Amino acid sequence: MAFQFLPIIKVVAPYIAQVATAAIPAFTAKPDAAKTDPVVAQQIEELQAAATQNAESIHLLADNLQKTIQGLEAAAIESRRQARLLKIWLGISLGGAGIALLVASFALIT
Repeated sequence: MAFQFLPIIKVVAPYIAQVATAAIPAFTAKPDAAKTDPVVAQQIEELQAAATQNAESIHLLADNLQKTIQGLEAAAIESRRQARLLKIWLGISLGGAGIALLVASFALIT
């Protein structure tokens, strides 16, 4: 079930940082508003600091998400390799069992 969301996450992950970077200028203060009310100026500074911190957190999350996706891809490749190897061993064992059955049948007949 989780593998169905993997392609969507791969497509969205690189753009999260760009969206955060584009959203930060929306919180910039207007120079006239800062001069009229110091409380508003302080609130704007706090909002800008929070937006910057959120952007940094989003960058970190995007990097971690990308590393997780790469780890999942590596695990999927390894699982496919192991499944292929197990199928080969299954074929070999079935072939050996068939030969043993033929030898046992021949031994019982003679």
